[in-house]
Amino acid sequence: MSSLRNAVPRRPYKERAQPQSRKKFGLLEKHKDYIQRAKAFHKKEDTLRKLKEKAAFKNPDEFYFKMIRTRTVDGVHKPESHVNKYTAEQLMLMKTQDAGYILQKMQSEKKKIEKLTATLHSLDNQPSNKHLYFAEDREEANEILSRSSKGLVASSEAVPDSIRRKTISSYKELEARRSRVNELEKLYMDMTLQQELRKKGRKRKLREDELSNPTLKPVYKWRAERKR
Repeated sequence: MSSLRNAVPRRPYKERAQPQSRKKFGLLEKHKDYIQRAKAFHKKEDTLRKLKEKAAFKNPDEFYFKMIRTRTVDGVHKPESHVNKYTAEQLMLMKTQDAGYILQKMQSEKKKIEKLTATLHSLDNQPSNKHLYFAEDREEANEILSRSSKGLVASSEAVPDSIRRKTISSYKELEARRSRVNELEKLYMDMTLQQELRKKGRKRKLREDELSNPTLKPVYKWRAERKR
């Protein structure tokens, strides 16, 4: 019976539009708009109800340390600043660990470069077969020379394209690793300099006229101290 009812054409459901006299009030709210608005309203209503219940059953003697570590600004809790969260010794230790990690990565990259360079060097410097030929006249010498040149061309063309592509990609990888090592070295030197500057002792930055070999990087000089 239900299939027959669905087979009969029915008038599609339509909602009326905003009358012309009420165009100034905007679009007329449809049923789907009312459902969305009602869900949002009930959600806010449930949230307010839960908050009221939580406030009503709150223990007046409740205490936790965040109560004294935060402050209220315009009704919003804001935690204290964590600028001085770590001591100078803790900061020095963290910077030392960072520098050690950079040094470890730099040494790892150098080992990979050495291994890759050795592999490419062995591929480029293949042992060449050198033969010494003796000819009785110039014609025989030209014939031997042409024969040997054809053999060299054939041997160079015998290299597969896959191996040639792999060799090119290996050279690109080698250049990328070398540039990475240079960047890591610069970063490690900068971090080491910052660690030294954080240590105790009087120091000053040398001027350009005081340097025998002026450089772009700053140079510092520490005051000599008598050790006990």
